Amino acid sequence: MKRMIGFILFWIAVGMTIMLFISSGFFAIFLIVVCFLLSYHLFTDC
Repeated sequence: MKRMIGFILFWIAVGMTIMLFISSGFFAIFLIVVCFLLSYHLFTDC
C-alpha cells in the first residue's frame, strides 16, 4: 500500500511540475518538493 501511495504522489508531483510551466509560484514549488520527498520515502520504505 505504501508503494502505491508513493507512486501516486510521484505522478501528482510530475503533474505539478507540468503546471509550473503554465503558472509559477512558491507554493507550487513547495508542493512539488514535498510530494517528491514523500513519494521517495513511501516507495523505498520496506
